Amino acid sequence: MQVLKGTGSTLMFKPIVVASGLLLLAAASGCSLVEDRSERYVNATEGKPLELPETADDSRFSQTMPIRDVQPADASKMYPSDIPRPPDMTSDILDENYVIEELDGRLWLLVNDVPGRIWPAVNSYLSERGLGVGFDSPQLGILQTELANFSKRARNLVELSDNPSAGEQKVVLQVRMAPGVRRKTTEVQVRRLDVEDQPDELIPWTGVSDPSEQALELQRRLLSDLGDFLRAREETKSFSRAASGMVSDPLVRLISENDEAVSIRMELDYGRSWAEVSRALTDSGIPVVDLNRSEGWFHVDFRTEDERDPGWFSWFGDKDAPQHTHTVSLSQQSDAIVISAEDVPGYTGSRTTPDLLEQLFDYLY
Repeated sequence: MQVLKGTGSTLMFKPIVVASGLLLLAAASGCSLVEDRSERYVNATEGKPLELPETADDSRFSQTMPIRDVQPADASKMYPSDIPRPPDMTSDILDENYVIEELDGRLWLLVNDVPGRIWPAVNSYLSERGLGVGFDSPQLGILQTELANFSKRARNLVELSDNPSAGEQKVVLQVRMAPGVRRKTTEVQVRRLDVEDQPDELIPWTGVSDPSEQALELQRRLLSDLGDFLRAREETKSFSRAASGMVSDPLVRLISENDEAVSIRMELDYGRSWAEVSRALTDSGIPVVDLNRSEGWFHVDFRTEDERDPGWFSWFGDKDAPQHTHTVSLSQQSDAIVISAEDVPGYTGSRTTPDLLEQLFDYLY
């Protein structure tokens, strides 16, 4: 301590300088001087229970902030690095809610909702467009309209001329709804049928195939119009119990043996199965090295990001380019397509064939 005489006061300089130095050091070193105690609770021992006098009423004492019971065997799993990642709920959500998809001459509107909610909305759509429903089958998911010839709005919708005549072609519309390949989705198809007169029964959906370009263009326009209608009514959807009985068995199943995935079974035709597997590989970020649709295989790179990273030696070659580590194969078995996978000889990565099938299934269904 330094004392200045004649000022009537005693001043302390050196402690202030030291304290200022400590503050500066703490500021420069950031949080390094503060102990990280975020994981101390993992290894903390349980304290002694609270001891109350014999005359105390136990019911009046409780934990202010209750802590759930943890079994000692589970305590080692509570480190952040070992906490399992939450499930990817984005698999239940489409990028767009109403998407028109096309494959091999087929068009459908993919809707991110269950058929039971789409059925009454499609009924309302047909009614507002001047089309009455002549026949329906909620179990088959098919609505068939009455003749469109007698309503001006309906005639415009199905592209009939503005000048009706007695000898003109009679037209009905059919709308078919079915559970989508992906969970909690509905696929809606629509088609125009030329008939001799008002049908007296539901026309089988398989009765027409190979539509012309003109027919496909009409389907595309009708599905776009239906999508706009459904989008505008999102807040007023009702539910149909009758349509809830629509066949809803999953079209994609994961087959396992001894708790390990061995294949994926798809209740679809080959073209649709190929397209869905291709989409799933893209959506899951698995690089495709080569493919052959006619022979039914994809060569893919299923290494982890760390295994793909060439590190400091990237300048010696193109080591970070996709490599063929696994083959995904499609084969026709009975009335379904079976997806299998195998790794290439010499593969030493950490990801296994069951891992690949499980990841594909997550994105397929």
